[in-house]
Amino acid sequence: MKFLDLAKVYIRSGGGGAGCVSFRREKFIEYGGPDGGDGGRGGDVWAVAVEGLNTLIDFRYQQHFFAKSGQHGMGSQMTGKSADDVELRVPVGTEILEEDEETVIADMTEVGQRVLLAKGGNGGWGNLHFKSSTNRSPRTANPGLEGVERTIWLRLKLIADAGLVGLPNAGKSTFLAAVSNARPKIADYPFTTLHPNLGVVGVDGREFVMADIPGLIEGASEGRGLGDQFLGHVERSNVLLHLVDGTSETLAEDARTILTELAAYSPVLMEKPRVTALNKIDALDDEVLAERRAALEAELGHPVLLMSGVARTGVTDVLRALWTQIEPSRTPAPDASDAGSWQP
Repeated sequence: MKFLDLAKVYIRSGGGGAGCVSFRREKFIEYGGPDGGDGGRGGDVWAVAVEGLNTLIDFRYQQHFFAKSGQHGMGSQMTGKSADDVELRVPVGTEILEEDEETVIADMTEVGQRVLLAKGGNGGWGNLHFKSSTNRSPRTANPGLEGVERTIWLRLKLIADAGLVGLPNAGKSTFLAAVSNARPKIADYPFTTLHPNLGVVGVDGREFVMADIPGLIEGASEGRGLGDQFLGHVERSNVLLHLVDGTSETLAEDARTILTELAAYSPVLMEKPRVTALNKIDALDDEVLAERRAALEAELGHPVLLMSGVARTGVTDVLRALWTQIEPSRTPAPDASDAGSWQP
């Protein structure tokens, strides 16, 4: 299945049916009077967050969602049939934006969440509504209200507990493959990862979801490389795992590049808890490893973990550090209604 996280969609709600001008005409009834029915309501357009979807690929093949108009009113006081609603089934984590791609209409973060995108027009009144003591035979009826037409954007942000960030070829995909059943493409050249990958990770009997995005390079926040297209997928993470290639000769510069790009993209990313790990330690001897670890800790100002995704050395310690940051979000908040209650 192809991954698609941005889609342009055209929607239109249905117009209301027109009211009817009709008079009751039956044998032996001399003064029948008006009996025109109302028009039916036009269909609404809704967005619904559903389970089982993790891409917007369906909206590449269907971009137009138009609801039908309501049926016109009829004689004998018969109201026209209302049109059926139209639903856009989107993955959980989808943002719905205006045509400017900036104004957020809704953020679909829970399964079953429904948002009204375009309301259908009300049906018009039939001439029965216009009957009065001074107007016994009204010959007017209202047309139905027109539907709403608009263009929107759907932008998917994956919901993961932990997000992987780092320069291209830092070993992010290798790490994800080592700790989960995900099978991202792995090769010895930069930008092997072209779209985000999700994996379910387990440690000490607990599970959480990890997202791997394409590597970041200097200027990513300004559109260079692929990372800027996918940074939104780690915005919802509880913690970021910053992987640094231990075989690089410019460790401090590499680490600072990632932090600079995160800050330029969104202050929210910089405020998230971060675990930093020096990767590929299996390719370094003890003396070089100690030297590079000390240099990186001096640059970042916090402890740095050691690991190797290939040899799976230190992987468990990294996962435990991530779980320490994720666990508070899994602990249910105390129920205020139970405060002060007494149990015998």
